[in-house]
Amino acid sequence: MKKCVIIRNIYNKKAMNESDAVRTFLHSHSVSSEMLDYSGDDGTTVLPDCDFVITLGGDGTVLFASRICAPRGIPIFPVNFGEFGFIAGISKDNWEQPLLRWLDGNLSWTERNLLYGQVIRSGENGVFTAFTSTALNDVVVRTTGVAQLAELQVSADDEPFGKFRSDGIIVATPTGSTAYSAAAGGPIVDPSVQALILSPINAFSLSNRPIVLKPDTLVSVTVLQSRGASMAITFDGQQTFMLQPEDVITITSANEKVRLIGCETSVFYSALRSKLQWRANMQEN
Repeated sequence: MKKCVIIRNIYNKKAMNESDAVRTFLHSHSVSSEMLDYSGDDGTTVLPDCDFVITLGGDGTVLFASRICAPRGIPIFPVNFGEFGFIAGISKDNWEQPLLRWLDGNLSWTERNLLYGQVIRSGENGVFTAFTSTALNDVVVRTTGVAQLAELQVSADDEPFGKFRSDGIIVATPTGSTAYSAAAGGPIVDPSVQALILSPINAFSLSNRPIVLKPDTLVSVTVLQSRGASMAITFDGQQTFMLQPEDVITITSANEKVRLIGCETSVFYSALRSKLQWRANMQEN
């Protein structure tokens, strides 16, 4: 390992304070480093050349790093300074030992699926791709206003699912199954499982239920006229693109994968026990 980029969340004071200690540690092990501050994702960030990335922040910082690291196969060492830590699996109080193991070649990465989404729009000059991006957690198509109902035509591999009247829909990876998808009533899925999870948001009909699909499914969503409701698509809640009626959104697994260091399945279940208080429930019983 010769060079590292440290991505630090500028809104997280503890992460910013720890960045110098991480840089000093790397220097003491003959690894040069460069700081990259994360304050939001406008899709223009260029990742400098490096062998690996360290993120100092919460899961959101890892989501940002995933979009710029995955296309180049650069692994991410995620140190958790956030609240949840479902993705960022390295403790902020104990990052030195696992980082040393990584530098010595004794710690490996796991691969996580990304989603690839695109917005296809018809214009005066024909059909064109208006927007594309990737997401580690989820791609969400939803209304942007209060008390507005979307009408969406949904299909999977050309199999029609019918019209969804709801606040929108979520297509999530297993990694993202603990995020917005879970809040909308979707299942929690082990991140090592290969799948897509489609969940409606506040569906008008009880017949619109979450469904788990095979990972290479092509989900297609057509935005119908929705009585003046404004619509948007978001990628990991960080990149947003406004939609128009008759836009077609396609979502499937991306070709590239995210490489996360020290984020074995045991870290995921440990976060579940901690954040969902499973251990406390078992003790009470």
